[in-house]
Amino acid sequence: MSCKTNEELTKLVEQARPFVKYGKVADYIPALKESNPDDLSVSICYLDGTRFFAGDYVKKFTLQSISKVIALAYVLIENGPNEVFSNVGMEPTGDPFNSIVKLETSNPSKPLNPMINAGALAVTNMFKGEDHYEKWEGFIQFVQSLLGIEEVSWNENVALSEFNTAFLNRSLGFFMKQYEIIHGDIEELLFLYTKQCAIEINCSQLATIGAVFANEGKDPVTQEVKVPSDVARICKTFMVTCGMYNASGEFATKVGIPAKSGVSGGIMGAVPHKCGIGVFGPALDEKGNSIAGLNLVQLMSDRYQWSIF
Repeated sequence: MSCKTNEELTKLVEQARPFVKYGKVADYIPALKESNPDDLSVSICYLDGTRFFAGDYVKKFTLQSISKVIALAYVLIENGPNEVFSNVGMEPTGDPFNSIVKLETSNPSKPLNPMINAGALAVTNMFKGEDHYEKWEGFIQFVQSLLGIEEVSWNENVALSEFNTAFLNRSLGFFMKQYEIIHGDIEELLFLYTKQCAIEINCSQLATIGAVFANEGKDPVTQEVKVPSDVARICKTFMVTCGMYNASGEFATKVGIPAKSGVSGGIMGAVPHKCGIGVFGPALDEKGNSIAGLNLVQLMSDRYQWSIF
């Protein structure tokens, strides 16, 4: 089954909307406090380029942790899996995304996976370039290529807000530097990482990126290869096992699709061989996932039989 009309999708959004009252916007990043908790929107991009929308699907929000999937794809292409996974593991964790516990108890002391903050910092540390500017330019060009557009913006206010309050991420960075998982200047790394998280996008664009991963790395319209198929496969595997913070197991059981969330309220889904999904709903549950967005994706998965299991 597949979505046939925007009206059909709008009905699902309205069915999920009441859940926003049970969540709250992220408040530990000051700039995200300004989000409207009642927002809820979605876009679906099928692999033939057909699109459906509901809600304010062109409203921009920052990628936050969704950028971790894109950064992982980028460094796998640039550095190869052997180098990447010498610095970050492949195992899911039941701990919160910003926990330092496993770094202290693992041997070697490398992050368990690229979807937790420690792992994401290790991944961003592998961006190639002589300085911050070269590293950023290479990455932002990769994001632009996934979207098929010439310019992608980032929210300077959000990035600065995150940078100024990134005390725990600094701790993670210095801890990993002690064990030579991370090299170089931690402040420069955090500046690059917070810019990465502050890239602005809308539901339609997020669905496009999801569709690239769903289509084994190929653009859903032109069929141009944007990501090697094996890299797309690795990224989708991490989305299934680690993409929804420490609710990933429950999400896999109830929804059953590769997905990645961010604390701005975004969810990117990649239904293999079918479609990409972009959702925005900034009211979060206690795990940091969009509370109405989760319900909406589950409704869509049930209705259109998207579960890969």
